[in-house]
Amino acid sequence: MEATHDRLATEAERPQLFILLICSIATIGGFLFGFDSGVINGTVDGLQQAFNSNSAGTGFNVASMLLGCAAGAFFAGRIADFWGRKPVLLVTAACFLVSAWGSGIAASSMEFVSYRILGGLAVGAASVLAPAYISEVAPARWRGRLATIQQIAIISGLFAAFVSNYLLAKVAGSATTDWWLGLDAWRWMFWVEIVPATLFLVALLWIPESPRYLALSGQLQRARDVLERLTPDSREVALKLTELESTTVGEHRPRLRGLLDQAGKIRRIVWVGLGLAVLQQLVGINVVFYYGAVLWQSVGFSESDALMINIISGGISIAACLITISLIDKIGRKPLLLAGSVGMAASLALVCLSFTTAQLDASGRLLLSDTMGLIALVSANIYVFFFNASWGPVMWVMLGEMFPNRMRGSGLAVAGLAQWGANFLITMSFPLMLHAIGLAAAYGIYMLFACLSVIFVIRMVHETNGKALEHMHG
Repeated sequence: MEATHDRLATEAERPQLFILLICSIATIGGFLFGFDSGVINGTVDGLQQAFNSNSAGTGFNVASMLLGCAAGAFFAGRIADFWGRKPVLLVTAACFLVSAWGSGIAASSMEFVSYRILGGLAVGAASVLAPAYISEVAPARWRGRLATIQQIAIISGLFAAFVSNYLLAKVAGSATTDWWLGLDAWRWMFWVEIVPATLFLVALLWIPESPRYLALSGQLQRARDVLERLTPDSREVALKLTELESTTVGEHRPRLRGLLDQAGKIRRIVWVGLGLAVLQQLVGINVVFYYGAVLWQSVGFSESDALMINIISGGISIAACLITISLIDKIGRKPLLLAGSVGMAASLALVCLSFTTAQLDASGRLLLSDTMGLIALVSANIYVFFFNASWGPVMWVMLGEMFPNRMRGSGLAVAGLAQWGANFLITMSFPLMLHAIGLAAAYGIYMLFACLSVIFVIRMVHETNGKALEHMHG
C-alpha cells in the first residue's frame, strides 16, 4: 500500500514539475524583456561618442527600441492566434538574439536603431505572449502567482543588465574604453544578452503548444495530448477538453470595434485601461531605468558609483515585487495603486527639491552637496520601491482582469500600444528636457503626473480582486 501511495504521489508531482519547467522557460522572455530594456542604461555615453550624436539623437538611439515594442505588443497576440504561441515565441527569441549581436556591432546610428527596433519587436511580443502562454498552461490555482513571477523575471533582467554593465565598466575602466579584442566595453554590454537569448531559443524547442490555441485551431487530439502532460487526472483532462471545445467553437478574433459602445463611443473601461497604461509611464520610471547612469553622473557621481546605484535600484525593485506578491490578493489592487501613487508623488517632490539646490562647476556639471546628494539618492530609491510595489506589476494584472472576455484581446492590444507609446515619449524627451529645463523641472513634471495618478485611481479605478473574469463588464 505504501509503495502504491508513493507511486501515485510521484505521478501527481510529475505534471506539476513539468508545468513549473515550461512556465519558467516562458519567463525567460520576461527576463530578456527586462535585460534589453535595462542594458541601454550603461551604454549612453558610448553611443554618444561612437555616433557623435546630440541630445535628440541620443534620445532616439535609446528610445528607438520602444517603437518596436509598441508594434510587437499590438500585433503579437493576433499573429499568435494564427501561427500559435510557440512559433511566435521562437521568432521572438531569434529577434532577441539578432538584436543583441547587431546592437554591439553597429557602426552607425541608423544601423544601431534598426537592431534596437528589432529587439523592441521581441520585447513587445514577450510582454504579451509570455504571460498569455503561462495563463493558458497553468492551473487556475497557480495562475496569479505565476503571472506575478513574470514581473519578477522582468525586474531580474533589469537587475542583471545593471550588474553586467557595472562589472564590464569596472574591468575595462569605463564603458567607452577599448576592452577585449580592441572593442569598446559598451558593445560587450549588449553581447552579454546573447547568452540568455540563446538559452531561451533552445529551451523553447522543448515546450508544448498552448492547449487553448490547439483547441481554437481545431487540433483537438493535440490539445488532449498536451492536457494529459499537464494533469495526471484523466477525468480532469476530459472536463478541460470539453470546456475548451465549448468556449472556442465559434469564437472570433478580437476586433477593435468591440471597444465601442452601441452609440459608437469608446467604452469607459477602455479609457480606464488607457489611463492606467499611460500614467504608468508618465510618472517617469523608465528615465531611472534607461538613463540612471547619466542621471547620477550629471549631479556629480562617478560612472562606477552611478552604475552601482543602478544595481541597488534593481535589488530594491525585486524586493518590492516580492512584497506585492504577498499582498495583492489580500488587500486588493486599488489600495496598492493608491499607496504607490502617494508614495511616488512624495518621493519625487524630495528628488525635485534636492536637484534645485545643485550648483554648476567650471565645466558646467551639476554638483550636489553631500546632504542633498544623499536625499536625492534615498528619495529616488524610495520612488523606485513604491513604483515596483504598485504600478509596475499591478497595472499589468488589472489590464489582464478588467476587460470583459469579448474585448480582452482588443483592450490589451490598445492599452499595450498606448503604454509603449508613452514609454517612447518619456524616453525620447528626457535628454531634451535635461538640456532645456534641467533635472529639477523634468522631475517636477513626473511628480505632477504622480499627483494626477492619485486622483485617477480614486475616481476611475474599480477593484477587480476576487471577481471572476466572466463577471467583468465593459
